[in-house]
Formats: sequence, structure tokens, C-alpha cells
Amino acid sequence: MIDLQDPIFVAHEGGKLRTSTTVPLASREDLSIAYTPGVARVCEAIAADESLARTHTWRSNVVAVVTDGTAVLGLGDIGPAASLPVMEGKAALFRQFADVDAVPICLSTKDPDEIVAAVAAIAPSFGGINLEDISAPRCFDIEDRLKALLDIPVFHDDQHGTAVVVLAALTNALRVQDRRAEDLTVAVVGAGAAGVAITKILNEAGVGDLIVCDSTGIIHEGRDRLNPVKERLASATNRNGRSGGVAEALKGADVLVGVSGGTVPESALEGMADGAIVFALANPTPEVSPEIAAKHAAIIATGRSDYPNQINNVLAFPGIFRGAFDAGAPQITEAMKLAAARAIADIAAEDLAADRIVPSALDPRVAPAVAAAVRAAA
Repeated sequence: MIDLQDPIFVAHEGGKLRTSTTVPLASREDLSIAYTPGVARVCEAIAADESLARTHTWRSNVVAVVTDGTAVLGLGDIGPAASLPVMEGKAALFRQFADVDAVPICLSTKDPDEIVAAVAAIAPSFGGINLEDISAPRCFDIEDRLKALLDIPVFHDDQHGTAVVVLAALTNALRVQDRRAEDLTVAVVGAGAAGVAITKILNEAGVGDLIVCDSTGIIHEGRDRLNPVKERLASATNRNGRSGGVAEALKGADVLVGVSGGTVPESALEGMADGAIVFALANPTPEVSPEIAAKHAAIIATGRSDYPNQINNVLAFPGIFRGAFDAGAPQITEAMKLAAARAIADIAAEDLAADRIVPSALDPRVAPAVAAAVRAAA
């Protein structure tokens, strides 16, 4: 039975967002400036020169947070209405950490064509699109198509926000251990949105070898029934052609990155190399509990706030959009993501330890540092 007096429900009653005005509306003159007849002059000016929409509307500082509700947190496909509290929360984080306005858009369709058409149709109202909680593999196609259609940043946070923070955390884990990325074997357990993006960014960062597992086992060239995304993964990873399941992927591996929502048995961890690093990021239940991981790993991170080293996307996405907006960037590039990861890592490096490889999600230094790094990279 739902207890509507529970503090969680009380906090959500009425939603977590509202709009506010930035100009006075106290007199007839105020109305004539903010609305008719004065507003018509601005409309005519934008009709003649559309670039003025960036400076004379809120467009340059507002993000659409778009979902179809198919991959919400660890809850799965719960639909657009049930996803709205999460999208409101995302919008609140944009405002709190980066002074960026955001509007939740929950679409009642799962059809990629309809989602692309809907987002493209509303894009003139926004300066950026943050795709959220859209299931794989549709999310890859939707993002790619919107990037091609629109001249504003399009960013699937489940992919790229997670990947940026994972790279930052791994950078600092290697600093703690005085190791090099090129010497690592990393097993990524989970080949959905986050797993694919993490694999890509770790490849770009120079990790020696990556082995990716999906629900069937290790992805490798020649495996049956791989979709196009996994075919690309197979060609870019697993240089020694391993096959089998999670246990085979972890044999001798230096790093486990879990983004699967499944379970990694302790027996599989026993095969990892000495000084292993375990990022068990499924939330709320990690792939392996930190207490069990601690028997086999020197550094552990999770997606939870009640353990050290929380891999939290809020370290990335507010500052990334802030920097992109400040730069007037039409897209968020790989260079901008790498710059964001370095900025996050460098903040934590000021007080580095095995249980402090990423900053706190509430650290006020993070978003401005990420924004500055992204702006410079843009």
C-alpha cells in the first residue's frame, strides 16, 4: 500500500519544477513591453534574422529532457507518465548545478521515427536536447538521426554522461595505483546504452584491451545474431578473440565495469588480476555487492550515494551543457567529453585516495570546471 504521507511522496506532491518570469509584470507599461504590442517587434526581428532567437529568447539556455519511459533507472519500461518524476529531477539538477533551464518531455510513443519527428518538431524552442532513459538499441539510432537533423547539441546522458564519469573515475584509480591505461584489460559487463558508450570512450582514452559482455556472453567477431551496434563493438574490442561468459571475460582482467543490472558471481571476481578495480554501477542493486567485491578488488565504485566513489552522471551533464551553451556549440564532440572527464578527475585528484577517486555529486566546483573545459574544447 502506498503511504502518501511518506516524506518521499510529500516532497514530490505537485511536482519538483515551476517556471518564473525574468521581467516585471506590474504595470500596463510592463505588459506592453513583455507582451503585446512590444513583443511583436522582437518576433519580426527574429523572423528576419533567426539567430536573434538565441539572444532574445530563453532558447540559448534551455534543454529538453526527452524520454519515452522505456529504460527508467533500474525500473525498465514503466512508460512516459511514470518516468516524469525522474525527468523533473533531471531538470532540477540542470538548474541547481549549472544554471541551465530544462523542460521534461515524456513521449507516448516507442517508435523511433515518431520520437525523432517529435523532437525535431519541438527543437526550435530549445538550445539543446538531453535524451534520457530510452532503451537500447533504439537509443543509438535516435541520437544519431537527431544529431544529423539538428544544429543544437543532442546528448544521450545514459550513454555519454555515464561514460564521462567512468573515465574520470578510472583515470584517478590509475593515479592511485600508478598504472597506465594502455596496460589494462577492462571487462565491460553490459552492452546497452551505457556499456557501448563506456567502451567507446575507454578505447579513445587508450585502454589496452576491452572485452564486452551482453546477456549471451562475450561479444566477438563471428558470433551469431549481433545487431549492427554489437558488430561494431566486436570489431573494435576483444583483440585476443575471447569467448564464453562473464567468468571468461574476467580472467586476468584488471578492471570490471558493470552496467548490466545483472549479477556477477564472486567466483568470477576470483579470476581477476591483483589490484583489481571494480565499478559495479547497476542501481539500486550493484552487479556485485561492495562487501564481496572488497575481498578481491583494491578500488571499488558503485552508482549509489551510500558508498564511497559514487559514479553519478550529475558530475557530467550539467557542466557539459553549460559549456556547450557558453561556447555556442552546435554539437557535443568526443573532444568535449574527454575534456569533461579530465576536469572531473582533476578535481578529485586534489584529495586522492582509493575511496576518493571522484568528487562528491554535491561538490560545487565540478560543474564550473567541466563547463570551462568543455568550452575550451569546443
